[in-house]
Amino acid sequence: MPRQRKSFSSLGLLGFGAFGQLMARHLQPHLRLVICDPARPPQPDPAGRGLVPGDVAAVAACDIVVLAVPVDAMADAIASLRPHLRAGTVVLDVGSVKIEPARLLLEGLPEQVEIIGTHPLFGPQSARDGLAGLKIALCPIRGCSVGRIAAFLRRTFALDVILTTPDAHDRDMALVQGLTHLVAKILVRMEPVPRRMTTRSFELLMQATEMVRHDAPGVFLAIERANPHARAVRERFFAHAQALTHALERPDHPEPASACSDEPEPGSSAPGLPALLQRSMIPERHVKS
Repeated sequence: MPRQRKSFSSLGLLGFGAFGQLMARHLQPHLRLVICDPARPPQPDPAGRGLVPGDVAAVAACDIVVLAVPVDAMADAIASLRPHLRAGTVVLDVGSVKIEPARLLLEGLPEQVEIIGTHPLFGPQSARDGLAGLKIALCPIRGCSVGRIAAFLRRTFALDVILTTPDAHDRDMALVQGLTHLVAKILVRMEPVPRRMTTRSFELLMQATEMVRHDAPGVFLAIERANPHARAVRERFFAHAQALTHALERPDHPEPASACSDEPEPGSSAPGLPALLQRSMIPERHVKS
């Protein structure tokens, strides 16, 4: 007889910061939520459904467990969960980088536990008008539940689901998020900036800055330090900026030359990482209905 697939009815959330609260708001109508965060304990739902405060053991007893903690706190979170997890539980993280969390999850969780790395490519600011059309990256690490979870996210929230690998994810995010946050940090330090006499392109640039301005400091540090590909992207960016500066200061070169002749190669993955995390085991693809 074919094995009957287990249904998901509960989700445990370890961490209840700004993104954890965003997750809870959208998931509450669909799953029983158990939340553990001593620093931000949730209020029980008086209707008897939705949010249930709990300890680490209660979170680990759920069908799905989500680690909504900073990357630098993930090792401790995994260690606290490990003794309580059941075989077949699906554990996800929602970090902005994927290679290091995937390594920690593989090394720290029992083999009977499924692992999926996720990165919602949005936050409280960009999701304030809803989730439809926003993107989420899923990195299947261990187990076979990624298809069901992708279908749920697509069907329930109209998310654009992208299946990828930890290494491919971090290579893209080194540019996509690394430069966005870096430029935003610089613009904030250059304030005050004009607010009335502006162009549309400048307004869009400042809108992008506002979307990440209030992110927790750990988010920026994770994007820039925990991603092994981020440094090479920063070096390329500043090399081009320096080349443009030099060209603009030389009247005999009206068109600034490219700095590509000796630009750094993209960063390599950390030595010793399992091949699973380094190779593109599946081509990046968007999951559509």
